[in-house]
Amino acid sequence: MADKERFTTRPEQTAFSFITIRHDGWLEWANDGFRVLRGCDLETYGNLHGRMVSDLYPSPEVSALFRKCREEMVSADFITEIGTEDGSFRPLHVFLVPALFESGHVSRLVAIEMDMAALGFKERELQTQVSRMEEITRNLEKANLLLEKQKEEINNQKRTIEQEQQKSEKILLNIFPFEVAKQLKSKGRAGTRHYKLATVAFADFKGFSKISKTLEPTDLVNILDSYFAKFDEMIEKHYLEKIKTIGDAYMFAGGIPLSNKSNPIDTVLAAIEIQHYMNTLNDRKVLDNEPIWELRIGVHTGPVVAGVVGKKRLAYDIWGDTVNIASRMEQSGHVGMVNVSGVTYGYIKDFFDCDYRGKIETKDLGRVDMYFVNRIRPEYSADHFGIQPNEEMLNLLNRL
Repeated sequence: MADKERFTTRPEQTAFSFITIRHDGWLEWANDGFRVLRGCDLETYGNLHGRMVSDLYPSPEVSALFRKCREEMVSADFITEIGTEDGSFRPLHVFLVPALFESGHVSRLVAIEMDMAALGFKERELQTQVSRMEEITRNLEKANLLLEKQKEEINNQKRTIEQEQQKSEKILLNIFPFEVAKQLKSKGRAGTRHYKLATVAFADFKGFSKISKTLEPTDLVNILDSYFAKFDEMIEKHYLEKIKTIGDAYMFAGGIPLSNKSNPIDTVLAAIEIQHYMNTLNDRKVLDNEPIWELRIGVHTGPVVAGVVGKKRLAYDIWGDTVNIASRMEQSGHVGMVNVSGVTYGYIKDFFDCDYRGKIETKDLGRVDMYFVNRIRPEYSADHFGIQPNEEMLNLLNRL
């Protein structure tokens, strides 16, 4: 006997429910009788309880029957119950019938539900219905043609919906971090959050205004886009988030929206990799007598507030003194170098070779120490440039 299903129905209603079930147990279609029996259509039921056969009949015995029907191409039946508004239960007689392709393989299963109480079944009448169901199973080949057409229509609609959903999800993920996009999709909003430890980096091209005067607008945008696309690849590899681009400035951060303790090191790893990429590219451009794009990067670690702002044009952003100091680190840096604050240096000094540069005055925090990051320390580097971490360093980071 299957477990009781406690879904409210109105006892004065009666229904013959037909449900088509995919080979993997997905409830793909139901007639109007399904709504009459359970008080809601299949789509609503799926949103409330799930849309697998195990959600409809939560019983190991029924799951075993389903597998047997599917694998052995045989019919089966069982008795279950659904709850009524007055607290009583109404018995359902359910038939599982395999629907076959012309090749003889099971294309799907059909669950046929009969409300025994509402139809006033007795033992003799139940046997009569069993016989009728057996007759129905013998004629299912004719019904298969209709079901195939219905399935095709359903699949076309599902494909259209899935394509639109994929487009929407892709847009969300291009604009927002995964966790934020997930919140927006499920709740329609995403609140602000305070992070005690985050690392913010600014990358900015020196002399961009001068460069822009020597290039056509289309060429300028294409080159800038190619650089930013490469930066995207590098920060993604280190589990960082791009916050935004403002003109020729590229802002990214670590430790958000998912907190972690390794974000100062992760951010600096991405920063030196970006600088190495730009320096190598500029070396080739000098040989080809092409204009070079000189990049400065500044990094600072501290608390931030992050969240989604706006109503019509949503944007994920971060705020706080940490952001301002990271910007000052970039402005006070040198091209081709990564300039970090003393706070960031305190987190990364065991893994990187750095040079002390002195102090810089900030508006809210007074004088702040600065360091140039030269490379990963040799004992932790996988290459002679000191750009890529070796296995030992990665293992240490994973334990933070």
